Amino acid sequence: MKRLINQRPGRAMGGLLMLLPFVLVVVAYMAASMARLADNPDDKLLPSLMTMADSFARLATEPSRRTGEILLWADTAASLKRLLAGVAISMVAAIIIGTTTGLIPYLRRTLSPFIAALAMIPPLTILPILFIAFGVGELSKIMLIVFGILPFMMRDIQQRVEEIPDEQLVKAQTLGGSTWQILLRVTIPQTLPRLFDATRLALGAAWLFLIASEAIAAEQGLGYRIFLVRRYLDMQTIIPYVAWITLLAFSLDWSLRRLTAWLFPWYVAGRSA
Repeated sequence: MKRLINQRPGRAMGGLLMLLPFVLVVVAYMAASMARLADNPDDKLLPSLMTMADSFARLATEPSRRTGEILLWADTAASLKRLLAGVAISMVAAIIIGTTTGLIPYLRRTLSPFIAALAMIPPLTILPILFIAFGVGELSKIMLIVFGILPFMMRDIQQRVEEIPDEQLVKAQTLGGSTWQILLRVTIPQTLPRLFDATRLALGAAWLFLIASEAIAAEQGLGYRIFLVRRYLDMQTIIPYVAWITLLAFSLDWSLRRLTAWLFPWYVAGRSA
């Protein structure tokens, strides 16, 4: 008998299995919502799917009476601007600092303990410090994302550099390569794919820090909107916003995965093997 660990679903079965957890969650929610609404039609805790769909359509199409903007798209643009800025800064800093600390022993001995200490600080605890230092504008929110994900990404890249076989570094030096040539032509090309993987792993934390900063001090954004309407128990807005954030996060993760496969096919093929 073929062991379970050696059985693989086909394309059609794989698609069905992928959808199954989502369908079960929706069915469970519908059952709970119908039960609560049957007891109290005005219940706000678990609105029906139709109510949430109407609320989402209104937020996505009707201009706000106060600002004239379409709230969903204005909030999405504000949040994505902050998120992408923080992630981009972290990627650039991680590849520069992570590769140099992994390759150069003096830098590794100097900076590795400091980076490890930074990674141990809960990022949300320094949020008041960031607000005091940078104000309550965009910069403090971006810096919270950077502080939250950069130490992890730097350590991940450094570890990848340390895993490069010594034979490659010796061969590059034998061919006359300087430290900077080895960094640019041996180390960075091999760590760039890992940078995209580290970014994908850090996206969840980046969204967390974004939402937290927007909840405390913002006038626009997905996190701001959620915490604004919670005082009214407006679950028909909160739940669609949470679902929208999840879809955005999934789309970013998928885009990074496809970009990695396109830019570094050798890396994806080697990992699959």
